[in-house]
Amino acid sequence: MSFSFGTDLRGKVAVITGAGGVLCSVFSRTLAEAGAKVALINRSGESIEKLAAELNAEGCTARPYKCNVLDKEGLEAVRLRVLEELGPCDILINGAGGNSPMASTDMEYYDAEAVKNGVKSFFDLSEEGIKAVFELNFLGALLTTQVFARDMLGRKGCTVINISSMNAYTPLTKIPAYSGAKAAVSNFTQWLAVHFSREGIRVNAIAPGFFSTKQNASLLWNADGTPTARTGKILAATPLGRFGKPEELNGALMFLVNEEASAFVTGVVIPVDGGFSAYSGV
Repeated sequence: MSFSFGTDLRGKVAVITGAGGVLCSVFSRTLAEAGAKVALINRSGESIEKLAAELNAEGCTARPYKCNVLDKEGLEAVRLRVLEELGPCDILINGAGGNSPMASTDMEYYDAEAVKNGVKSFFDLSEEGIKAVFELNFLGALLTTQVFARDMLGRKGCTVINISSMNAYTPLTKIPAYSGAKAAVSNFTQWLAVHFSREGIRVNAIAPGFFSTKQNASLLWNADGTPTARTGKILAATPLGRFGKPEELNGALMFLVNEEASAFVTGVVIPVDGGFSAYSGV
């Protein structure tokens, strides 16, 4: 089944960071199936090499590039390779991101007795972990945009799409660094949309709701496969009553990359969340 919704991206070059992840691998496949030549960037190379091979075997054009989004020199080297092998970037998706256990508390509410028993609280969060989360989610998007948006200047139909989160609207318990970093991504999206508006570069973001992936599996599922208490809270606060499917983000993605559909849309963050952000809990 195609999720391109009739959007024709032939002649376009799409650069996707975090392309080895669950959500961005789906984005990569969808853009490739719509005709874009896709540059798959990921910190580890195995997953994107496999994805590129699959896409090329299906008649698409994809190239894997192993690179850390916090390595600007490495990104510059990748940019030169992309220019040579695929062409200048038309679509940039800043999808690299994630959280760290070192930046997460063990409990939702501070409990002095629990702390005495070794439960990790706010006061135990690692400075190293907090920095790592902020840098990966926010600085990684900023640096990647600095590198690849240069090739968008003065060219028609170019767009940047950041990946924000429900955390950016209301911070989730336990993960203060990740929530703060995604709020920064949403703010950066608005700032960048204004900054690039005279160049015709549109900048928007998608804020996924709750999707069950490898990254958050330990928070959502017990070792025996039963749902955690956190899963119960999430689904109770999601009016549609379920987790999202990765391909259900494609509608927002293809709307934002389709110049005919969204030429006057810039600086917005689109929630795709099953109603989570609309529900007050009452």
